[in-house]
Parts: sequence; C-alpha cells; structure tokens
Amino acid sequence: MFKTTFKLTVLALLLLPNLVQAKQTISVDYMNGFDDIDGIRFAYRPIEHNLSTGWFGDIKLYWELSAYHWEYGEENNHSTSYALSITPIFMKQISTVYDYPLFVEAGIGASFINDEKVAGKDIGSNYQFEDRLGLVLELDENQHVALRYMHFSNGGFNSNNPGLDFMNLSYAYSF
Repeated sequence: MFKTTFKLTVLALLLLPNLVQAKQTISVDYMNGFDDIDGIRFAYRPIEHNLSTGWFGDIKLYWELSAYHWEYGEENNHSTSYALSITPIFMKQISTVYDYPLFVEAGIGASFINDEKVAGKDIGSNYQFEDRLGLVLELDENQHVALRYMHFSNGGFNSNNPGLDFMNLSYAYSF
C-alpha cells in the first residue's frame, strides 16, 4: 500500500508542473435529448496536445472529464440521472467563418450512468460508451462555442441497448 501511494505521489509531482503550465479548459453544455430529456453538462480538459499527422495534417487531441445531470418527465413526476465520463477528443480545423476558426470534433469515451433506467428506458448497463460529433467555433484564444451531437450506448454488450441521443449547445473557456 505504501509503495503504491509513494509511486502515485511521485508521478503526480512529476506531472504537476506540466499540468500547471498547460492550457486548461472548462465548459458548460445545455443538453436536449431526443426522448424529452433535458440536461446540463460540466466538463474539464486538463490536457491538450497539438499533433502533426501525415494523413490529417494538424489536429488537436484533448482529454475531457465530464459530469452530467439529466431530468425527464413532468415537474411533479420526473426522474433524474447522473453520469461521469472520460473521453479523448480529436479536433480539426475545417474552415473559417467571418475570421473565426471552425473545427470539427469527434471522440469516443467511457461513461458511468448512476441508473440503468433513464427516461423510462432500460439502457442495459451503468457502463456506456459516449460518442460525439460536433462543430466548434473559436471566438478567441480563450473562448469557443460548440454544437454537438452525443450518443450514449452500451455497444451491444447487453441485449437492452436503446441508446440515448442529445444535441448540445456548449460554451468553453480556456485559462
């Protein structure tokens, strides 16, 4: 136990200077589900990498940790669900709109949803894949807005796999 704790502490101390100097981002999304689910999403991006590839050119890779709160149903008879996710996301500039860079983003991550029944659906498992595809407009070096489609599914690991689909409107700030 002590050796594991010591190793993790040393690793954290070695990585801390890089994380403190790295550009970090926080974001908030309004989520509208295809099954009349409304939600809010908070996300944190501790790490972002710029990659040069032969095939896709310059792309960004970032890791995002996110927390979700969903509500479904009438005010006096509704259900609430919560989720946590970790997702690697690739982002590529595709155009410019009135001098603002426009990016496409895509990612597949892992999620944990606190309840196997969401919006009256048996989603088959607490463990889900989080898929996303979005358009991101960079307003300046520190702010961007995004419109994204998100899908949660257990990937067929369970016979109950109706999936959950959302459209998100997001605002993000980097510091």
